[in-house]
Amino acid sequence: MTVTQDIRVDTEEEILGLYRAHLSKGRATLAELFGSHMEVASSGNWLTTSDGERFLNAGGYGVFIMGARHPIVMEAVQRQLNTHPVATRILLEPTVARAAEALVSVMPPGLDRVHFALSGAEAVETGLKLARAGGRKRTVSMGGGYHGKTLGALSATAKEVYQKPFRPLIPDVSHLPFGDADALEAELRAHPGEVCVILEPVQGEGGVIIPPRGYLKRVEELVREYDGFLILDEVQSGMGRLGEWWGADTEGVVPDVLLAGKALGGGVVPVSAAIATRTAFRPFDKDPYVHTATFSGQPLLMAAVQGAIRAMKEERLVTKAMDLGAQLLPRIGEIARRNIGHLVKDVRGRGLLIGVELAEPGLAGELLIELFNHGVVANHSMNGSSVVRFTPPATLTELDVEFLLNSFDKATLDLVARSARMPEGGSN
Repeated sequence: MTVTQDIRVDTEEEILGLYRAHLSKGRATLAELFGSHMEVASSGNWLTTSDGERFLNAGGYGVFIMGARHPIVMEAVQRQLNTHPVATRILLEPTVARAAEALVSVMPPGLDRVHFALSGAEAVETGLKLARAGGRKRTVSMGGGYHGKTLGALSATAKEVYQKPFRPLIPDVSHLPFGDADALEAELRAHPGEVCVILEPVQGEGGVIIPPRGYLKRVEELVREYDGFLILDEVQSGMGRLGEWWGADTEGVVPDVLLAGKALGGGVVPVSAAIATRTAFRPFDKDPYVHTATFSGQPLLMAAVQGAIRAMKEERLVTKAMDLGAQLLPRIGEIARRNIGHLVKDVRGRGLLIGVELAEPGLAGELLIELFNHGVVANHSMNGSSVVRFTPPATLTELDVEFLLNSFDKATLDLVARSARMPEGGSN
């Protein structure tokens, strides 16, 4: 007997309707702003929509440092899928052990204990729980920082609009200015032995905010001086995004816990991790059931981690991220100053995390649309709504680079024309 299967052809109208009925009306409205395009395929640095259009993916919020469907990652995942994708979590299982070994091999020295999770927010929760288990009941995060939206992570995410509907949140959390070591010292001095400090080496969702040189090292010194606990949230800034394996490497910092995610799954599966020192990890060593999750360290995900780290090493993608960033940042800045100098406040970045700050949030939204109209997907910034972010892969070719720059040139010229038609004080 022959079994046939009907192949459903989704239309944009049908999918928009399903978004409104079952997902989010707001997400449906946002999709309409971008023409209701429906992404259906991806390969390398490009994605394809249902109508056959191709877009250079300079977005993805830091996930695609090695592009989409990298062959090394895909081969590792496919092999694991065909043999043993999900484990019982009772017996020894080799892929999680090898993934931990691979991840530790690219960590700052001393970070050699790993807890795997799925999302960045879960990794944040892990770090915060390790701090509390170690006696640090007070948490300090930084204004503009973004750490996720689960309850503990949201408490550390200093954004009123995200926090307000869910208060009261976790107690004893305070927010200090990012880059202000003196303010941090005062807080640590007031509560010696009690404080967990969590921060990003570069604030991604904050709008690509780069701290003063030496700030991260000074934070580490202060935390050690006052017997605190240091978490570096590298969910977005890590895995080569800044042109180093980790933002910690830029100043030789070794935190108690470093958080990884986004690109850790090779752009194929969701994986995150909290990587800790032996001392910080001691509560989890003592009781293996005190912090668990069903899908933590599952073989399919661990195959992707191994493939991702192998691809990064073999193709020297960390160095390529540094070199591409050094090429893109000045040219994006030059185009912005030439075309929209009266609309742009700043262009800044490190490695392949680049931000263009506009004079107001409405202009950032308009620029995202114009970039899309010229074949480029970029990011908005959740805590820095006036900033358009570029987080392209480290696998960009010379032709891809020229396409990105030419599209940015055209998009900024169209933004000038669009802004001239805007009502005074806002966007259309």
